[in-house]
Amino acid sequence: MGSEVIITPIFFGVIFGMFYLYITARNRERLALIEKGGDASIFYSARKSVTPVWKVIVVNLGMLLIGIGIGIFLANLFAHSFGMDEDVAYPGTIFLMAGIGLLVGFFVTKKLNSDA
Repeated sequence: MGSEVIITPIFFGVIFGMFYLYITARNRERLALIEKGGDASIFYSARKSVTPVWKVIVVNLGMLLIGIGIGIFLANLFAHSFGMDEDVAYPGTIFLMAGIGLLVGFFVTKKLNSDA
């Protein structure tokens, strides 16, 4: 009963700590660059043709959902046509096809970035 009282502040503390470390490290790095007289343009993207983030998310999410759909279809095929145990067929093929879908989404996104 009392574990959520302890875990919740620890969870939020870890999230706060990660953001704090990220921001302070970035600030220190930029201050050191300014002290040495370096050019701050390295912190900004020099590429002008970058694929928008929303396209990358849509492509990867679409491929993931297509993979899950194909996995459910194949699992049903394996379970009913080949007599495979449903407890093995469904999770195995769903995860396999979801992973393949994410891999295909990665390569499609890579192609989008090279074409842009």
